[in-house]
Amino acid sequence: MNKAMALLKKLAATEAGWGALALRVPVGIIFAAHGAQKLFGWFGGYGLAGTGGWMESIGLAPGVLMAFLAGSAEFFGGIALVIGLLTRPAAAVLAVTMLVAIFAVHFENGLFMSNNGYEFGLALLAASVSLLFSGAGKASVDAALSRSH
Repeated sequence: MNKAMALLKKLAATEAGWGALALRVPVGIIFAAHGAQKLFGWFGGYGLAGTGGWMESIGLAPGVLMAFLAGSAEFFGGIALVIGLLTRPAAAVLAVTMLVAIFAVHFENGLFMSNNGYEFGLALLAASVSLLFSGAGKASVDAALSRSH
């Protein structure tokens, strides 16, 4: 087996059960939808230009690049979670994205969402970290890859 395939199998390995599936699918949908808002302006979002302008205004510069990076992490990472493909790397990128969101945007507003606080970001961070540890679980591309010869 070549080194790339060995690395892929290691990244895809998961002993997690159905609980990981129950976590990754809805969390992946949420991330993908938020990423689509940033990248494409879907679901009432502002797209790259609008999101980039706002990011620039809060000190995340260059704004369009930051919007692209955050939107791509959320959109493609969310899709990866939904199908269970490279779940651990996707979850790691999403966890970092949530840390940036929490501390750059929400932390100063306190915990509660009603004040634009960090509770939602914290929940998504916790879900991402959980999937980073557990892997994709059942009914995932990762499970199929880790079983393949």
